[in-house]
Amino acid sequence: MAFFTSSRLLLFALFAIAPLAFCQSGSISGTVVDSSGGSIANAQVTMSLNGRAPDQQTQSAGGGIFSFLNVDPGSFRLTFTANGFTPKTITGELPAGETVNLSLTELSIAPVTTGVVVTQAQVEIAQEQIQQAETQRLIGLIPNFFANYNPDAAPLNTKQKFELSRKFFLDPSAFVITGIIAGVGQARDSQKGFGQGTQGYAKRYGAAYANFVTGVMVERLVMPTLFKQDPRYFVKGTGTKRSRFYYAISRSVICQGDNRKPQFCYSGLVSRLGTDFLTNYYYPASSRNSTGTTFQNAAIGIGAETIANLFQEFVARKITRKKP
Repeated sequence: MAFFTSSRLLLFALFAIAPLAFCQSGSISGTVVDSSGGSIANAQVTMSLNGRAPDQQTQSAGGGIFSFLNVDPGSFRLTFTANGFTPKTITGELPAGETVNLSLTELSIAPVTTGVVVTQAQVEIAQEQIQQAETQRLIGLIPNFFANYNPDAAPLNTKQKFELSRKFFLDPSAFVITGIIAGVGQARDSQKGFGQGTQGYAKRYGAAYANFVTGVMVERLVMPTLFKQDPRYFVKGTGTKRSRFYYAISRSVICQGDNRKPQFCYSGLVSRLGTDFLTNYYYPASSRNSTGTTFQNAAIGIGAETIANLFQEFVARKITRKKP
């Protein structure tokens, strides 16, 4: 019995020691140099162990030397970055308990670009994205130009915002939908000051289309240009349904700036108020909204924007032809 107990303890000890024998830590070191062989000090070196442990960072010393101690064995990836140089990544394998001395890691000088070239490139990239957006149509008919599926899309300049807005309100579908809205108003005899008959329908049609054009110009061009914000909805498209749901809701008051950073959507809030004030005068005096109603409509507009965002996030892409 004593022998069995001792053997069992020995077996347990072997199992406890075995992982330590196979997981002895090691080290990685090397030197960062430029293309002429000169050392690069203060280069940022990031070590990734492919999920076995958190990433580690260090900087090269005055002679370009760097090292990582107590590194778990296995595959590793090192990424080198330094001001004025092109980033570089190398991979390797660290045996248990050993030291890997890398050969000289040479960084190339980063190419010099000018602000003019970058700006021109952004304009061209944005133009290509606009051309793609102009092919997006719900069920192949209704334009879906202001939905963007590229999170890294280039910002639009004023001319491009105008061009996309113009094509949106001059699209044939806009005239058809306006005709339907005017017909419904005629049937319900809304805006009684317009009267009935052909003349009444023409007035309703003109008011409805002017309302639509004003809304597009203010919401998609004037205010986004004034506040330097992007008029498009950037579809998240990835992540959990919950995260996408909350993202879509938040975009009723948050939008992307021309600097590609999210910010409070001043352009949207002012547009809702401004559009309602302007279009109020397209209708007979008896049918115009009071100031209080205008503010209520602006609040309702935020809710409508939320519903539209949820539609874009979860439905629109499924029924959009020629989607990216």
